[in-house]
Amino acid sequence: MNEIRNLYPQSVWQQFDDICAIPHPSHHEDMLRDHIVAFCIERSLDHEVDAIGNIIIRKPATAGMEDRRGVILQAHMDMVPEKNSDKEHDFTKDPIEPVIDGEWVRANNTTLGADNGIGLAAAMAVLAADDVPHGPLEVLVTTNEEDGMSGAQGLKPGLFKGDIFLNLDTEEEGEVYVGCAGGVRIVSKGTYAKEAVPAGHALRAINIKGLNGGHSGCDIHLYRANAIKLMVRTVKALEVFGARLVNLQGGKLFNAIPREADAVIALPEDKLAEAEAKLDSFAAELCNEYQAVDAGLTLSVAAVESADSVLSLADQRKWLDALHVCPNGVIRMSDAIEGVVETSANLGVAKIENGEIQVQVLPRSLVDSACDDTRDSVKGLFTLAGAEVSFHDGYPGWQPIANSAVQQLVQDVYRKLFNKDAQFKVIHAGLECGTLGKKYPNWDMASFGPTIKFPHSPAEKTEITSVGHFWQLMLAVLAETPVA
Repeated sequence: MNEIRNLYPQSVWQQFDDICAIPHPSHHEDMLRDHIVAFCIERSLDHEVDAIGNIIIRKPATAGMEDRRGVILQAHMDMVPEKNSDKEHDFTKDPIEPVIDGEWVRANNTTLGADNGIGLAAAMAVLAADDVPHGPLEVLVTTNEEDGMSGAQGLKPGLFKGDIFLNLDTEEEGEVYVGCAGGVRIVSKGTYAKEAVPAGHALRAINIKGLNGGHSGCDIHLYRANAIKLMVRTVKALEVFGARLVNLQGGKLFNAIPREADAVIALPEDKLAEAEAKLDSFAAELCNEYQAVDAGLTLSVAAVESADSVLSLADQRKWLDALHVCPNGVIRMSDAIEGVVETSANLGVAKIENGEIQVQVLPRSLVDSACDDTRDSVKGLFTLAGAEVSFHDGYPGWQPIANSAVQQLVQDVYRKLFNKDAQFKVIHAGLECGTLGKKYPNWDMASFGPTIKFPHSPAEKTEITSVGHFWQLMLAVLAETPVA
């Protein structure tokens, strides 16, 4: 038995351990969905699965609380599948391996899935409990939040009776989120002319790894290195020696800061020694540049025996220049909310090989018009480079509601429990609240959760004590929900 099942609160950790045992990356949630449906059937809970794969669960109020306002708890069932390159793991088949590491729970060289498995586990623990007082309760478990929010976007109006909406998908205990950024995935596809590898050239593979990466919303303000950007800089630094690009790829997910990148280049043999010396010095420069935020950065070089072709020189320069200047990182801080990122972009995926190029960028903003402007800037850049550009899975921001009764309830309960005020914030990451709030404008919404560090990366971990505080807060809010 996994020892995390004995942590406090046991009901939450046991549900979470069960979730970890079931593969559930985005677009592969069927097994977890079946598990939740079986959970409902076993407990005679009213439930339905909608056409897009969301699960709606209803539980009657506990005795004496039938007159309370209805509450909707919400979490998503998918997780981001990221692993270290030396870890053998198939996210569609293999379970997550949670381990206790001091005051934290992490996974064995993969993402943990606490985002949003802990929120889901807490909702299921409430549904399973006979001793948790609450009014009329509904639970919404959305599908595919991480790769486009298609579950939230496909949810139909008119399915819910409650009007208090508690999203369980934020990642700092003691902080209550009342607004979030909107975003859109930009996909640019192009082609390049191929040429034979020039005679008298030696092939070298370059690898950049050891970066922290992270969530492209929650961690973007940390100014961590982007492996794609570093690789582009590295190849461009070698162009003076006549370097020709064979291929380049970096990043796996548009919403995760890229941690690794690879490229193969061809170098004139008579310039090889100079180029490799430049690589050594350039690696030292990058390590110095990012020593405070990415101390594990490494750049390595290895010989390659053969390659089919290189990019034409014109296409090489055009596409490397486009990637070099592509918006990435913090673009603007909020004027209205001190210390919060307003607008950012994440160059999440780049792939140049076999005559084809694909680039994925995710702009985010608290201001929808600013997100649109960044989107159009990226489109203009890659259109000039000759790509076909398309937009996918756009979602709106969530603007804070003044004089929210639910926010006041959460604050009052938090103060009573912990003898201090919760901090009300706007998060730069995308929450489903913006999309869902457009469909259910009567909902009064707040979002809170335990402390989760480095989501969307293999360094992801959740603080054990904070899970207990999160659980206590949720139970107290349910118990003190006002009369309708």
